[in-house]
Amino acid sequence: MKIQLGSVAMNRAKQLRKDMTDAERVLWRHLRSRQLAGHKFRRQQPLGRFIVDFVCVEKRLVLELDGGQHAESAQAAYDAGRSAWLENAGFRVLRFWDHEVLKNIDAIKEAIAQALV
Repeated sequence: MKIQLGSVAMNRAKQLRKDMTDAERVLWRHLRSRQLAGHKFRRQQPLGRFIVDFVCVEKRLVLELDGGQHAESAQAAYDAGRSAWLENAGFRVLRFWDHEVLKNIDAIKEAIAQALV
């Protein structure tokens, strides 16, 4: 799948990069500059009609960080459809709760490293 960057998606992704959540900032500090097993990650990257939080294109791995609103049934259903679309496009999707990232970044990094193998 080729990553497509329409102007609307690019502008929205750029805004999301500026407005990262605390959990996204914490994880990005550990992913940027190939710090995790030498793999390159992009943040707030358009993939198809979605913008994913983080992606390692080489390993086809998407990382999504979810806040409390993702526990609501409507949002959970949307997330499931989104994950299904991404998986159908050949990506593996890992989801983590924001509070997990903020409280136990080492366990999150280990789970990501295992998925990269």
